[in-house]
Amino acid sequence: MESLLTSTGVVALAEMGDKTQLLAFILAARFKKPVPIILGILAATLVNHGLAGALGAWITTAIEPSVLRWILAASFIGMAIWTLIPDSIEEEETAIAQRLGVFGTTLVTFFLAEMGDKTQVATIAMAAHYADALMVVAGTTLGMLIADVPAVFVGDRFAARIPMKWVHRVAAGIFAALGIATALGAGASWLG
Repeated sequence: MESLLTSTGVVALAEMGDKTQLLAFILAARFKKPVPIILGILAATLVNHGLAGALGAWITTAIEPSVLRWILAASFIGMAIWTLIPDSIEEEETAIAQRLGVFGTTLVTFFLAEMGDKTQVATIAMAAHYADALMVVAGTTLGMLIADVPAVFVGDRFAARIPMKWVHRVAAGIFAALGIATALGAGASWLG
């Protein structure tokens, strides 16, 4: 249960102001059809984070637990630093696959925007840390939806009222705490 709750909270915070949240705003403004956008976000996140969770689970079998602990600690601390760097969205990401309809456009653009994104990297690290990829993927997917679904419904008006600098700082603090806890041996029993 800890893996579900932690991954939900971390990704929901990390996603605030992220390029995929900005993409949700843009798609909502462009298409004004929230249901296919939300379903596209859900499908893209399940596939993307499912692959990331599987990679994280595989890493636990391929790397010695003592080495993995330090890699994960460094990954979480790196995520803390990366979270403090604001994202921007590239216009071409919203232009991809426009002929696929609202659902298809959302699916393709969200999947591509998440490739190598901090939430995908966090999913890999948390799946390796907790050794419970299914719960981590469920949590990271829920976290994405918590952050992105309101963006679909309320757009830029809501985003302008959230102090993104503080949201990013809190998320960075959580990643840093996870990194320090991992370095100190938290979760060592999960790693082997």
